[in-house]
Amino acid sequence: MKLGMIGLGRMGGNMARRLIAGGHEVVAYDRDAAAVAALAKDGAEGAASLDELAGKLPSPAIFWVMLPAGKITDSVMREIADVAKPGAIVIDGGNSFWKHDIERSKYLAERDMHFVDVGVSGGVWGLTRGYCMMIGGPKEQVDLLDPLFATLAPGIGTVERTKRSQSAHQWKAEHGYVHCGPAGSGHFTKMIHNGIEYGMMQAYAEGFDILRGRANEELDTSYDLNLSDIAEVWRRGSVISSWLLDLISIALADDQSLSKFSGRVADSGEGRWTIDAAMEESVPVDVLAASLFARYRSRVEESYADQMLSAMRFGFGGHVEMPQ
Repeated sequence: MKLGMIGLGRMGGNMARRLIAGGHEVVAYDRDAAAVAALAKDGAEGAASLDELAGKLPSPAIFWVMLPAGKITDSVMREIADVAKPGAIVIDGGNSFWKHDIERSKYLAERDMHFVDVGVSGGVWGLTRGYCMMIGGPKEQVDLLDPLFATLAPGIGTVERTKRSQSAHQWKAEHGYVHCGPAGSGHFTKMIHNGIEYGMMQAYAEGFDILRGRANEELDTSYDLNLSDIAEVWRRGSVISSWLLDLISIALADDQSLSKFSGRVADSGEGRWTIDAAMEESVPVDVLAASLFARYRSRVEESYADQMLSAMRFGFGGHVEMPQ
């Protein structure tokens, strides 16, 4: 398939490269001409403007937007609507707020265009590992886009199959992507995914902080534990093994003190939106709320646990810490 990729940052650029490697044609656009030139070296066709990009796409044109949530995505969506023809499909693969998706879907529908929201998880490792995708939008268009999702997704891989997967025919979820429902449902699901991520990261960070604190000689019993070894052994057969623990092990193998991280932990919005959704639904979310507030506290008084959170965020997404 041929599509336009708009936004060639850490995620967009690597997603385009994975699509190209999978045999798709990508027309690339970014306000940073150097990013377009770099992707052109990897097989993309460059475009100097959205208008030029639109002119290079077949009908129905597919525009995949990978930009920060908020005003910049809103602006680009409207620019696309101005240059695209009826029938075009506009995909938002960033971390947009799900209620904005509903508004964008209506805006594009009034112009005979289709909107698809895709919550994407995979970070900077997605180029080789693949991307987990949660998709919202009309079924006809989502089905049309299936070859793109199949290429981007991790595939079945080595994950143990369930009874359902063994009996289901072409069950997309076990390949790493799922059509969640109408507009907004993809980003809503990804929002909850990220809220859970906050809680998991906080649990790991606090646990390793306790392990490190046992080296205090003022305690009745002290242990100078090798945190790198502990992280490594927990990766193998433990019930708390995960990709996050893999990233912790990598960070600790490099430097157990995590000295390059100050511990001022940023939040990208999804944690806050998750708590808002829980309040709307009257659902108690003690762990998720506490993990969000812990990030706020980290900007006033840092700890080793906060350094661990920063190390994990950098490990999976290349996220930098908040400035002093």
